[in-house]
Amino acid sequence: MSWEVVIGLEIHAQLATRSKIFSGASTAYGAEPNTQACLVDLGYPGVLPVLNEEVVHMAAMFGLAVNATVAPRSVFARKNYFYPDLPKGYQISQYELPIVEHGELFITDDDGNEKRIGITRAHLEEDAGKSIHEGLDRSSGIDLNRAGTPLLEIVSEPDIRSAKEAVAYMRKIHTIVRYLGISDGNMQEGSFRCDANVSVRPRGQTEFSTRTEIKNLNSFRFVERAINYEIERQIDLVEDGGEVVQETRLYDAANDETRSMRSKEEANDYRYFPDPDLLPVEIGAEYIENVRKQLPELPDAKQRRFVDEYGLKNADAAQLTSSRPLADYYEEAVAAADAKPQVVANWVIGDLIGALNKDGLGLADSRISAADLAGLVSRIHDNTISGKIAKQVFEAMWAGEGTADEIIEAKGLKQITDSSAIEAVVDKVIAENPGQVAEFKAGKDKLIGFFVGQVMKETKGQANPGQVNQILKQKLSS
Repeated sequence: MSWEVVIGLEIHAQLATRSKIFSGASTAYGAEPNTQACLVDLGYPGVLPVLNEEVVHMAAMFGLAVNATVAPRSVFARKNYFYPDLPKGYQISQYELPIVEHGELFITDDDGNEKRIGITRAHLEEDAGKSIHEGLDRSSGIDLNRAGTPLLEIVSEPDIRSAKEAVAYMRKIHTIVRYLGISDGNMQEGSFRCDANVSVRPRGQTEFSTRTEIKNLNSFRFVERAINYEIERQIDLVEDGGEVVQETRLYDAANDETRSMRSKEEANDYRYFPDPDLLPVEIGAEYIENVRKQLPELPDAKQRRFVDEYGLKNADAAQLTSSRPLADYYEEAVAAADAKPQVVANWVIGDLIGALNKDGLGLADSRISAADLAGLVSRIHDNTISGKIAKQVFEAMWAGEGTADEIIEAKGLKQITDSSAIEAVVDKVIAENPGQVAEFKAGKDKLIGFFVGQVMKETKGQANPGQVNQILKQKLSS
């Protein structure tokens, strides 16, 4: 039987506010357990939540960025369940009236085509605390520092049809929230994570099958692996005569498998009702337009502009716009370089990113500024150095030995462009290799590479390769 996969993602993006969604407690990462939870976060009797205005602004930015409707009226509700890391016995979230609805974004599907993925809603909620089991023998500890941290939960339509599409969609959301500056997207710290709802159905069937939910996936690699495992598990189960049970599962990365955690709750299990301590959030048209004016150029628009304005290959433009700092670095380098934008792109994508990855550094820690990279590329463009010598200069710049001009001068790396000087070296190489000359003249044209190599060796790589080729062909053909 041919199977179709149906996937929907619920992405939790921690909003980049300094204080929590309903209290003034800090959201800074890495504090000692239970040092950043105030009486509101702990659910003490008599305390009242006060909405952090900045989370509304951030949610509205996201809604506009994904072409969604920002609701003129949204309501906070209580989602009731009992768990040790939820001190109030309920979570404040949004249910029937979320702040963002009916958005969309576009990804590249498995066949290389553009595909629309619908966004059902994005709603505001508070995070729970964290249960800690390591190092406590048979006990569990509770750290409530995260309790009350503001989250934007982004729920997709079930439009995703493969694990790769799920990763592409998640990456796109990740890029957008970072472009907007509403989340740092740090997956290691739990600032960006997702739950994946997965089901399979016979191809051609329109009704949805029973789905399972894989909780708390915090890396793109784990999302792909967990979904692929779950797809195979469900297909094997159904083909063997079993039935998929609606449940919540956890992904075990060490064993590359999903495991049952608990039966999946329905909305009525949570007994949602409007929170009596919080007023509805009402947003006017003027507020929304002011937010719209503050939006930065978004990744898709920036990618199209890089192709149109700089003449870049689409794949290169996509990579350069994958993060806002990288796009800014590239544009700064292009503005300062006397070279073609595609050449600058090649150096950023190839050499710069390669060096960063090799040393485990982020762009903010780059040892070569955009202006200094522009200086290097400009020296290739004006024939001061060859592309091969430029690699050597780049390594010296990365090692902190100075700017391109300083290194070229100090090491005597200027390209030899004097035709008479190159011609003298060519004559010497031809005289020293009569056998190869005879073979070349007998029709072995590929030997031109041998002669070029010998000339470059004699000049320590500093002869202009174009001139070397031209002079060699003239001499060998005469």
